[in-house]
Amino acid sequence: MTVYFTSDTHFGHAGALGRFRRPFGSVAEMDEAMVARWNATVGADDTVWHLGDFALRHKRDAMAALLDRLNGTKHLLAGNNDGPDTLSLPGWASTGHYAEITVDGTPLVLGHYAFRTWNAMHKGALNLHGHSHGQLKPLPRQIDVGVDVWDFRPVTLAEIRPRRRGIAARTDEP
Repeated sequence: MTVYFTSDTHFGHAGALGRFRRPFGSVAEMDEAMVARWNATVGADDTVWHLGDFALRHKRDAMAALLDRLNGTKHLLAGNNDGPDTLSLPGWASTGHYAEITVDGTPLVLGHYAFRTWNAMHKGALNLHGHSHGQLKPLPRQIDVGVDVWDFRPVTLAEIRPRRRGIAARTDEP
């Protein structure tokens, strides 16, 4: 089992095409490309932490069908665009607003929003977040896992680490 992270898929959101400069010709093309990339990356026995803003402009049944098409055991930490219909979808293994987990010995603080400070930040904990669509200059040990940063697919901690080292080199992180 592999653990993946993603955020800000904005399935069904036409505004995401222009606002976030997504390279798709239509919402349908965007949605299908993200489903294909998710399923090419994530296996049935893997776990995905979705850090918010799953879908917009979809009715509950359409969101449930979309969620059902995505591989893995899926957890949602709500974003500003995730309403009661999204949070109550039966395809989520869990929902919440914040989580602290450990993956491969690394403590992680997860939420939709980037934090200025977080639990154990000076003891090696990383803050994984979404919301900023790659537009926010990160703090050391802070990574935007949104699809706009990671080729429109979920990513693993192993994939995040090399980028984190690049950030650390520029910020003199110990």
